[in-house]
Amino acid sequence: MFDWDDLRVFLAAARTGSLAGAGERLRVDAATVGRRVARLESALKSTLVIRSPAGLQLTAAGAQLLEIALDAETAMLAAAHVARPDVVAGTVRISTAEGFGTAVLAPALPRLVELYPGLKVELAANASFLSASRREVDMTVTLSAPDTTRLIVEALAPYQLALYASREYLARAGAPRSIAALPDFQIVGYVEDLIFAPELRYLDEILPGLKPTMASSSIQAQRAMVLAGGGIGVLPAFMSEDLVRVLDSVMLERRLWLSTHRDVHDTARMRAVRRWLRDLAQGAEARLMAA
Repeated sequence: MFDWDDLRVFLAAARTGSLAGAGERLRVDAATVGRRVARLESALKSTLVIRSPAGLQLTAAGAQLLEIALDAETAMLAAAHVARPDVVAGTVRISTAEGFGTAVLAPALPRLVELYPGLKVELAANASFLSASRREVDMTVTLSAPDTTRLIVEALAPYQLALYASREYLARAGAPRSIAALPDFQIVGYVEDLIFAPELRYLDEILPGLKPTMASSSIQAQRAMVLAGGGIGVLPAFMSEDLVRVLDSVMLERRLWLSTHRDVHDTARMRAVRRWLRDLAQGAEARLMAA
């Protein structure tokens, strides 16, 4: 029989993909994580992870144990709240689209924790997404609806994108009179081979073959380039402050999707955060749409 706490350490290592990442999450050193995982492998007489330059890779046995560990974690969380099922407390980790997470969600989070003092919120507002189905996070806000029975998925809000530039750039370069004229201007966009979702292929949707002069995998970095006079870029309407809209005929629409793992969907903390997120999106409707 193995030590159940070693299963918790293995779960952290599998989620973070590294001993150091797991150690940081568990507040122990990487060597301790390595020893605990090795002890679990010895007890189970099976190799669970393979170390590589890219991080930890799960073996077939490790992937199978991960599913079991996730179920065990869910059961333990349910047991911890059995006496007080309606108390909104504990940690909720949210992975969001970078732009929405930094421009809309992050500034509003202090109000959420004021409403629920027992709640702790961890926000991963990355250029790519962590997985709710693997319980890397409890909840995700994504650009497309995940296709898995492990998650309960709901539409959160539509939002619009348009072309924007700084006043300084337009004063220097002028404004395009048509979509066909865009190649004559400096364009800001995504790095082609780092686009992680088809919903981000904005430039081809506006004008097939349109390429950026400056590019970044981060929408925040793209906004900074546009704001500094670097050119014309496609930005969500909620990130257009202090910028000027270019070519009013160009309008793209996308939708944000809210997903939670089926096993924790109905916990008090998840219900409270989902309700708050829906209210936040509804209240931000004017910002989400291009003027």
